[in-house]
Amino acid sequence: MIKLVACDMAGTTIDEHGDVYVALARCVEETGVATTPEAVQEWMGADKVEAITALIEAGGGAATPEVVAAAFKRFKALLVEFYDANPPVALEGVEDAFRQLRRQGIKVALTTGFSRDVAEPLLERLGWSVDDDTLLDAVVCSDEVAAGRPAPHMIHRAMELTGVQDVRAVMAAGDTVNDLAAANNAGVTAVGVLTGKLGRDDLAAHPHHHILDGVKDIPALLS
Repeated sequence: MIKLVACDMAGTTIDEHGDVYVALARCVEETGVATTPEAVQEWMGADKVEAITALIEAGGGAATPEVVAAAFKRFKALLVEFYDANPPVALEGVEDAFRQLRRQGIKVALTTGFSRDVAEPLLERLGWSVDDDTLLDAVVCSDEVAAGRPAPHMIHRAMELTGVQDVRAVMAAGDTVNDLAAANNAGVTAVGVLTGKLGRDDLAAHPHHHILDGVKDIPALLS
């Protein structure tokens, strides 16, 4: 029996119009190196400092601490700019799915490749909080664990925060290959959702348990 559902944020539960993808590519390219859509997609869902470091190195640049810190600062500034111009919204059916899961006694957590200082303003824009006791039981950010996806740490941290001890009682959903990898590394049920940039075949090529149209379909799957 599933006791905890842990979901990614951007592209999985939140429609932020692909702005994370654009901001990540732009902040790296502004360091003087080139990126490719494929390279950027490979790092979607991962910790953003790790992603910036890897993308700069892949482009032949020097990912010194100073360069990475400046690029990450620029990434956050770009996101604020993009989100002000085109505010993120909850994906269709997600809030209803969260409420339904919690009515069934299932805990709901968000895990994200964002740092806390990026995630909190985004959640505030949506009116999502662990304090209102209606949607969320926990939020785990990548700067709060030893390593972001594909490491399993955020999922295990969500288990710790919600008091769930058995990985067999956990489902993790996300729209990227890194989301699936983290779920598999954590030993939980791995669910891919088609609300991001990747299609069914893209996700199905990697180890998984289910591929769904969206998080909105999780309550029906569990029933």
